Amino acid sequence: MLSLFANLLFVMVALAIIYTINSRYIKLPVFPLKEIRVNGIDRHNPDDGRLRKVTRQQIEQIVSNEITGNFFTVNLSAVRQALSELPWVRTVQIYRDWPDGLNVLLEEHKVLAHWGSSALVNTYGEIFRAAADEELPLFVGPMEESSREMAQRYVNFRKILAPLKQRIVEINLSPRYAWCIRLDAGTVLELGRGQAETALARYSSVYDQTIARINQQIQPDYMDLRYPNGFAVRIPETMRQASAKEIGRKDEDVKSGRCN
Repeated sequence: MLSLFANLLFVMVALAIIYTINSRYIKLPVFPLKEIRVNGIDRHNPDDGRLRKVTRQQIEQIVSNEITGNFFTVNLSAVRQALSELPWVRTVQIYRDWPDGLNVLLEEHKVLAHWGSSALVNTYGEIFRAAADEELPLFVGPMEESSREMAQRYVNFRKILAPLKQRIVEINLSPRYAWCIRLDAGTVLELGRGQAETALARYSSVYDQTIARINQQIQPDYMDLRYPNGFAVRIPETMRQASAKEIGRKDEDVKSGRCN
């Protein structure tokens, strides 16, 4: 019994000595961090490691403020958290690179649209807050949770309109789940609550034979595509005054040239 106790005591003392030696040894300046490599991640183009929005100054400031200690003692969680708070950073991965480096991989947000007047939407449909100077479409939705579906619908709508070379500048989802888009030429397309893609595809398929021939000089300012077998068109006020006939109009359905 005494022999067992003595052996156990010996092991505990040995472990304490090893821990003390390792702790002191790890903290010695023989393990300083000498290199921190920062690269970008592009899931659509893995060979492109450039960072386009995160600046060198931002990275250097975080390195200066957050990276302390040596190769073993640096707090990777704190560094990861600090980098994650940069406006254009979507994900962060950090790895120790023996014997004296860190590898940092940053995935930046790829901006898709404005979300109202206060935020942006990335290509995953996620909302983030940063400053953007690009010309982007505007998403207006009833709640932030709808941003993912709006991003997907925007991609679908854009593909449908591509043959017409018409660009979407606004997509609006109402609280009643009705879709409406505004084109770069100023035309508002009312798609309704049902098969929005179907309505827009029908518009695209007949555009050249119908709407484009209404007037080659003036673009309609509003089109209601919610009808199963046709659509209503509103042309600008100046054109209506000059014309004795309105085209496909229902008084209760025609609206001004904006999404409501």
